[in-house]
Amino acid sequence: MVTGSASVTSGYLLLEHLGPWGAEVLRHSRLPDGLGPELARRAAEARVKVLLIRRPARDAGDGHRVFAVSARPRSPWVETAVLDRPEQVLDLDLGGLREGRSTGLDRHAEPLFCVCTHGRHDACCAERGRPVAAALAKAYPEHTWEISHIGGDRFAANMLVAPDGLYYGRLTPESAVDVADAHLRGELALDHLRGRSGYAMPVQAAEVALRRHLGDRRREAWRVLSRTVEGEVTTVAFETGAAAYTVEVRSTRTEPVTLTCKSARREPAVRHEVLEIR
Repeated sequence: MVTGSASVTSGYLLLEHLGPWGAEVLRHSRLPDGLGPELARRAAEARVKVLLIRRPARDAGDGHRVFAVSARPRSPWVETAVLDRPEQVLDLDLGGLREGRSTGLDRHAEPLFCVCTHGRHDACCAERGRPVAAALAKAYPEHTWEISHIGGDRFAANMLVAPDGLYYGRLTPESAVDVADAHLRGELALDHLRGRSGYAMPVQAAEVALRRHLGDRRREAWRVLSRTVEGEVTTVAFETGAAAYTVEVRSTRTEPVTLTCKSARREPAVRHEVLEIR
């Protein structure tokens, strides 16, 4: 299952780069000398995810557009600017971004639909992602971007929806447009939802399970009242409006599986089993 598999982060920096994108995107993508390694160092230090983006038409972007995304579940936002030089991205405070502080860029009101098409990282991402990006660009050209590796190649085609930090997987061109339509109506598309990246993976799985149980597709994140972990079991208490619910999830390792199209060996994956909703 795809649930509970979103990368865990509350901050993203998306930098436009028309390509090509190398396998290790910040180090092998012909960015100005030293920029990629320095961005990678700062991102690791701040625990922010730095990704490259481009328009599906490749030549249709601004050149050096940057988006700072705070994906904290209860108060997500996006800020943006067009840089004169990509090196100016180093002026942004990534630590502050992770903590939800403004970067000083302009607020961006519309969502971003970012489809992974990073073929140098894994062929599945390009083969399955590019048709999805093309369909979304036709339906929502101003919202749609291609993005470098976001994690979970085996779920391709994958999409990150910002600022909410929503990961969707196993998309087709048709289902991706349906997901975008639902998002703009203020709803989640639960059949393809991998999780909300501002939550730990077991909490992601708990949220999706509870939403299915209640039939609640509202996009807004619920308040997490508490989270406790005992061995393999995570217990999460959510507040949903006037009601509170508790979900127990057991997280275990599966038998070895192929995690990417190019993988030369099989490795265990994480599986989340919902034990109880009360």
